[in-house]
Amino acid sequence: MERLWAPWRMDYICKENFNCFLCDKGKAENEQEDFILFRNEQVIVLLNIYPYNNGHLLIAPIRHIAEPGQMFPEEVTEFWRITNDSLQALKAALKPDGFNIGANLGKVAGAGLESHFHLHIVPRWQGDTNFMPLLAEVKVMPEHLSNTYLKLKAYFPR
Repeated sequence: MERLWAPWRMDYICKENFNCFLCDKGKAENEQEDFILFRNEQVIVLLNIYPYNNGHLLIAPIRHIAEPGQMFPEEVTEFWRITNDSLQALKAALKPDGFNIGANLGKVAGAGLESHFHLHIVPRWQGDTNFMPLLAEVKVMPEHLSNTYLKLKAYFPR
């Protein structure tokens, strides 16, 4: 049997209060520690700490809503403006060859957090899928989150 060590998950597993992590991040004080790239009154952008690829972003409304249809018109406008800005930041900082963009609505669709709508942006590079996931069932992350954060933060407004 192969073991995958992920000791940082224990804090999550043992947590008695399962608060919405996106709401918690919306109130967080240390943006760098929490990998928050951008936040205003309506939208937050942060690095996914369990990424599929380097630069995997989460974009969410600040308001705790379960579906995009619950956003107010001004939230929709700001959400998509910030999504476009995020794509431009990723292009400039990481130079990916493409992107996967999507949302999982509902548990059966794969939502790990059903109650707070969020969008995933996953940068992709030619050849970013190699033999490791196929043979060893391991995804290699070539850069530490802190380094990726610093590269991207320069492209987001203060």
